[in-house]
Amino acid sequence: MGRVLVIGGGVAGTATALALHKAGVEVAVHEAHPDSAEDIGAFLTLASNGMRALAQLDASAAVTATGFPLTSLRVVDDKGTEVAHAPMGETSDPLLHYRCLRRGELNTALQAEAVRRGIPVRHGARLASVEDGPDGVTARFTDGGTETGDLLIGADGLNSAVRRSISPGTRPFYAGQYVFYGYTRTASAPVTDACITMVRGSGAAFGHAVSPGGETYWFARVTGDPLPAQELTRSTPARLRDLLLPLLREDSTEAADIVEATGDELMVTNATEIPTGTPWRSGRTLLVGDAAHAASPATGQGASMALEDAVVLAKSLRDAPDTETALTLYETLRRPRVEHNITVSGNISRGTHQPSAAARPSDEDLVRLLEWGADLWADQQVEKGR
Repeated sequence: MGRVLVIGGGVAGTATALALHKAGVEVAVHEAHPDSAEDIGAFLTLASNGMRALAQLDASAAVTATGFPLTSLRVVDDKGTEVAHAPMGETSDPLLHYRCLRRGELNTALQAEAVRRGIPVRHGARLASVEDGPDGVTARFTDGGTETGDLLIGADGLNSAVRRSISPGTRPFYAGQYVFYGYTRTASAPVTDACITMVRGSGAAFGHAVSPGGETYWFARVTGDPLPAQELTRSTPARLRDLLLPLLREDSTEAADIVEATGDELMVTNATEIPTGTPWRSGRTLLVGDAAHAASPATGQGASMALEDAVVLAKSLRDAPDTETALTLYETLRRPRVEHNITVSGNISRGTHQPSAAARPSDEDLVRLLEWGADLWADQQVEKGR
């Protein structure tokens, strides 16, 4: 594999660059945002599978320098009664603990690690068009600059410009919920260290965790019609609290108190997803992460799936005999898993029937799939021969 252009310097794009660099591929990242702190308002959790992918990229230390671990899940009902409390994820290995962190901080950490390894990361590079030719693929940017490579990776998120160039008919659609995110330092102390509490509220699904420094990170998912654009872009924190608090006050839980204690660090967004079965690639262009398979946030797997993408793509390009075969291998390995996540997460958001257990792709091979030393192409040939 020759030179690869990555469009998008978020979680998916920067992780893909780290993976390709580890596989010995020349790679450069082009990010439209002028700095690394894009989408700093929202937070996310990296699940154990995402942390496993980071470990294969030798990037665990860069990420665990920010955020905080989560090792147990507590569930309460609308009366505030605890109905479950259990370990979460792979608690035996500290590198694989769930991790809660702000998206902007994760972007910053990954980009700093990429730069440390000598990977070019260009900011303020907004894509204008993609031109695929017989000898390479060219990215044209709005500032007049161009870059040509042997492969272009579209990791530019939900509203991907790269996706519009290869599949203009594919658009995100509303997943059935709008989601609030917020932070406060004046809410109650955590119930248990490294615990996330999920509230099965009557008007909203609510979750919160408290950092070692005493800051409560919280979210609320509300089922209903999407919020109009003006509510998303122009509402004040006070207006957002007024939208959410009546739903939380229906219950006897701490959710309303946490939101009431939140100041200006509050945002809301409509949850969206990409339809399953849509194209991921055309010629020398491939989509990864949310650009290819965005899901509603109900399962909390978006960033972790993007990190898995990075490892599997780099290994496919490293192990397969040619680029076309590698991209086919990558899609074969990734599509069932990520599209199952889209379906499950969307069904949770919409409150509809879940797929049967038999429909869920097996996790048995995930460890080997992500293990850097395992040969994906050889394993696939063995599997075909059985």
